[in-house]
Amino acid sequence: MSAIRLLVLGAVRQHGRAHGYQVRNDLEFWGAHEWSNAKPGSIYHALKQMAKQGLMRAHDVAPSTVGGPPRTEYELTGAGEEEYFRLLREALLRHDQKIDELTAGVGFIVDLPRDEAIALLKRRVAALEEWRAEVTRHWTPPDGTPEQWGHIGEIMKFWVHSADSGAEWTRGLIERLEGGAYVMAGEGERSVEVLPEGVTNPYAEAPGTD
Repeated sequence: MSAIRLLVLGAVRQHGRAHGYQVRNDLEFWGAHEWSNAKPGSIYHALKQMAKQGLMRAHDVAPSTVGGPPRTEYELTGAGEEEYFRLLREALLRHDQKIDELTAGVGFIVDLPRDEAIALLKRRVAALEEWRAEVTRHWTPPDGTPEQWGHIGEIMKFWVHSADSGAEWTRGLIERLEGGAYVMAGEGERSVEVLPEGVTNPYAEAPGTD
């Protein structure tokens, strides 16, 4: 899957309709330009590409403030809504995805019903435990000590550590969700604003024509 698709779909969905600069502003404030490929060019390309694919509907709403073409606002279509939730569920469920994909999924986890989010995360823990068992079963040296393989043994140690730490973090999130943390889908209204009222985005550049 692609983190940029999930990020852009989710950012647009939060607002109902949003233009490119608004999406970019949100993602930059989340720091997505640091931990993913959500750079300005990638964001605008994803918006236009997904509009072509029928996942978003584009609306020309007003002339640009700098004299360019009309500003375009985007909203998700029914197909875009389905794609968004498919990517979100995949991001939370898979144990072998890239860190930016998991991070994007966690960023939008509140869009799922609480029970579904918990169920997906429990399946993720099970997958991590299964992968750890697979690593130790097939990659453990005959005497049971990775040191026997020299520095190559560090690879197995890293894999096992990644599985253990990933499972530990996921169990913690499950516990917090089971304890009632966060406002999940269907539990009440949530603000879609990324920044508090009156606060400007310290990471954003001046708006362009999109």
